[in-house]
Amino acid sequence: MVGGYEAKIIVFCGMSKRALVKYLQSLDKQELESQVLDLYQRFKPVKDYYNFVFNPKEDKLVEEAKFKIANEYFPLKRKRARMRRSVAQKYIKQFILLEMDPALIADVMLFNLETAQRYNEKKRINQESFYKSMLNSFSQLVEFSELNGLRTVYEKRLTEIVDTAFEQEWFNAEGLDNLLHN
Repeated sequence: MVGGYEAKIIVFCGMSKRALVKYLQSLDKQELESQVLDLYQRFKPVKDYYNFVFNPKEDKLVEEAKFKIANEYFPLKRKRARMRRSVAQKYIKQFILLEMDPALIADVMLFNLETAQRYNEKKRINQESFYKSMLNSFSQLVEFSELNGLRTVYEKRLTEIVDTAFEQEWFNAEGLDNLLHN
């Protein structure tokens, strides 16, 4: 029990925003500070959020994400590539939650697809799931770039991804093309 409020948190799980506001207003400043500090220490997403809010080094976060994504395909410490889409998706989801600059998020999305294609150029991937996953990533990218008014900014890179898919004979290259032109 920290600051005498832990039991209250359990009771309020699933509460409405209105009930939460009322509860927070009932706390004095010290109780509120204790709760925020406790949340910061217990939950990584809370810590990440506050670290980002007070020190938003977006470029550093993007470079870290790109390094991890590249390491999935071109590992530095192990012999085999893992090629997990989930690594990129984790960063993209986190960046969206942090409300980072949409242009930076789109850049990471593009980098993920471009890196996968560079890898596929060197070593042909024969798993259908890889291509389905890349189609999902491309779909998400096109939708995200349109929603955030970035389509024209990244049109060249989007087109290059589709062209490369055709060059590498992806079975779903037409699907990428349809997403881009519809």
